[in-house]
This record gives sequence, structure tokens and C-alpha cells, in this order.
Amino acid sequence: MDKLIFLGTGDAMGVPRVYCNCRVCTEARSNGINRRERSSVIIEGEWGSFLIDCGPDWRNQMERIHSRNTEQILITHAHFDHIAGLPEWADACRWTDKKGKLYAPNEVIEAILSQFPWLNKQLEMITIDDGIVIGGWEITGWKVNHGKNGYSYAYRLEKEGYHWVYCSDAINLNHEEKQRLFGLDLLVLGTSFYHETAEFHTRSVYDMTEADILLQEITPKQTIYTHMSHDIDLNQDYSLPIDVSLAVADMEISLF
Repeated sequence: MDKLIFLGTGDAMGVPRVYCNCRVCTEARSNGINRRERSSVIIEGEWGSFLIDCGPDWRNQMERIHSRNTEQILITHAHFDHIAGLPEWADACRWTDKKGKLYAPNEVIEAILSQFPWLNKQLEMITIDDGIVIGGWEITGWKVNHGKNGYSYAYRLEKEGYHWVYCSDAINLNHEEKQRLFGLDLLVLGTSFYHETAEFHTRSVYDMTEADILLQEITPKQTIYTHMSHDIDLNQDYSLPIDVSLAVADMEISLF
């Protein structure tokens, strides 16, 4: 049976914030449950594995799961917290004499290469605008609103009648963007705050109160919130619905 493992569950800055002495950051600083690296997951099965996103904590995450190799990574968008680990991955491929496979829409690959133009020496850049199959998972991506930060891609993965979506960076999705969120067994959704009070035009990711409204519309069977800032305290009871939970590093979920 395939499984989903959460490697990182934090937002762009991670937790603790280096400048912050709030309750959550203080607890995280002592290696508490709120310690969060940048968001990434790995999907594993008898066929092998692949990651979604490769942020600046990629090396630490690989060490933590005792993995010495990453052969395939699917990228959601070319922001620092999702691609900053790519040079280290490419270097690992160089030293192990392997060619990693990086999957992303063409415009995301172009943005990555504009920042790291040498990566294609060690990584095979594979465009997936028309979808891709990895480990038997049929994967389709679509552009979603990322608020002030432009856009990201969400991915729907389907295999043996099981349907799930990874959507880490999105807000205020329109009717068209929501269509592939219906009929899900699992939704992994980014929610950086419980209730974010910043002016809406400055924001880029759902908060939990907004996510609750979205879930009432699309009704997934199970939802896991990730991409959480230091506003979220895993020691606190947020009275979430029974089918909604908060991601924790190393959490494993069986898929189908």
C-alpha cells in the first residue's frame, strides 16, 4: 500500500522564527511539536518514491528519514521555500552519478532555471502540462491563486479509485480552480493561520476559518492542514471537524 509522509509542515519562514519569542516559537525552539520545517511530502510505494517540493530543509528532511537518495521530485511553484533545496539535490545527484527527475509545468521549470541555470546538468527537467504518471499515480496539475504571491500549482493524484489533492499555497479559489477539488478522499491544504487579520490584498494562503468554508463546499472525506506559521499551536484544541487534522512532521497516511 502506498503512503504519504509529511517531511515539512511549515510556511515560508518555518517555525521557530529566528526573531520571535512567542509561545509557539519558544516551544518549537526546544524541539517541541511545533517545530516545523518548510512544507514537503514524500509518496512511497513498492515502486519507489517521489517528493512534492524541495525547500531549504531538504537535506535535514532526508537525514531524518535516513534516505540517501531522491530520484524524483514534483514542484508546485518556484518560490524559495519550495525550490531552495534543488542545488543540494543536484549536487547529490552529481556525487552519486545519477540524473534526478524534476517534474513541473513548463513555466515553473523556466522560473527555476532562471534562478539556478546549472541544474539541468544533473537534473532531467520534465514538463507535465499535460499530466504525468509516477508510480502508477495519474497526476494532473492546475494553476491556483496564490494571492499577493501570484500563483502556485495544485496537484490531483488518482490511483485505483483513490483521489487526493496536494494544494499547499492557495487562497480565494474561484469556481474554475475549485472544480478538481470535488470527489476527494483526501485534501492536503495549506493554512498558514487560524484567522489571519492582515489586509486581504497582502495575503497569499488560506486561513483555517476560510478553509472551513471551502471544505463545506467541496466536502472531501479527509483533510489535513499544512504550511502552518507560528500562529498555529499544535498543543491547542481548535475544535476542528472530526475529518480535519493538522499535519505533524513524520506523520504517515495510508493512500487507498
